[in-house]
Amino acid sequence: MLTTMSRPKVLVAMKLVPEIAIDLLRKRFDVEVCDSIPITRTEMMKKVPGKFAIFCSALSKIDEELIKTAGSSLKVVGTISVGYDHVDLTAMKKYGVRLGYTPHVLSETVAETTVGLLIATTRRFFEANHALKTGGWKDVTTVVWMNWMCGRGIRNSVVGIVGCGNIGTSIARKLKTFDISQLLYTSRTEKPAVKALGGKLVTIDELVEQSDFIILSIALNEDTKFIINRERIAKMKSHAVLVNIGRGGLIDQDALIEALQENRIGGAGLDVMTPEPLPLDSPLMKMDNVVLLPHIGSASIETRAEMAILTAKNIIAVLDNTAMPNEVKY
Repeated sequence: MLTTMSRPKVLVAMKLVPEIAIDLLRKRFDVEVCDSIPITRTEMMKKVPGKFAIFCSALSKIDEELIKTAGSSLKVVGTISVGYDHVDLTAMKKYGVRLGYTPHVLSETVAETTVGLLIATTRRFFEANHALKTGGWKDVTTVVWMNWMCGRGIRNSVVGIVGCGNIGTSIARKLKTFDISQLLYTSRTEKPAVKALGGKLVTIDELVEQSDFIILSIALNEDTKFIINRERIAKMKSHAVLVNIGRGGLIDQDALIEALQENRIGGAGLDVMTPEPLPLDSPLMKMDNVVLLPHIGSASIETRAEMAILTAKNIIAVLDNTAMPNEVKY
């Protein structure tokens, strides 16, 4: 059996990881868990030299500088996320470092969050809750009651989903039960599961023009950055609600803020934004027609535990020189 001194080392670049995943790693590795929340770049650079693996989240930037600082011992990065836009794939390939990620296990939880965020935005739940807590409710008279805090329902609406992978398909399945009138989606290829729900494959421009609710569930890369830009926002219906559970960089946020301030669209529900955390002085913080969540799409106890275990298994597979359960190929 390897002694602690001779075992390969793993840097867990986050705190409060489920113990079941840490225990899996400790059976095979010398594990170092970072102290700060979130881990700082300085701490990462200080602790990464000599590590065999990095266990991280989307909050940690894995770039060439960090990989070079780790040295030749670094063989794998395991990210506890489905997205990996925080990882420099070119540098990873250059230095022969493999990348594990956690698709599939979070699809249902993120889809649940998406539906909740959509309903909360279009039915003005947060705005109504604020009014209740600050005395606005007591000021409602019989005269204004009919229109007070009214939002748009989902029934009979056109829903457009940008990106219909596992998460987008799950969202489509859930929203179909709301008796929507039409389901539109974008994808590189037709999705039989979504087509079976009555979904219609369209272009992104057709989708933004025709949809009452627009949901972004696509990965962020060079092709999808600002896929919702100023021109496409201008094509949206005046009552359209935009929901983003992908990545903040999918939207030209400045253009979105302008449209919301001028009431050119109905509202936005954002679980992701730019930057993260969002500064407290951001105009988005002050808008009644915006619902903001702090990137909690996959935040269920069960899902986070599954993601952590899968990340640990991805790392262990590299040590054993076996196929990773989920590896990003490049």
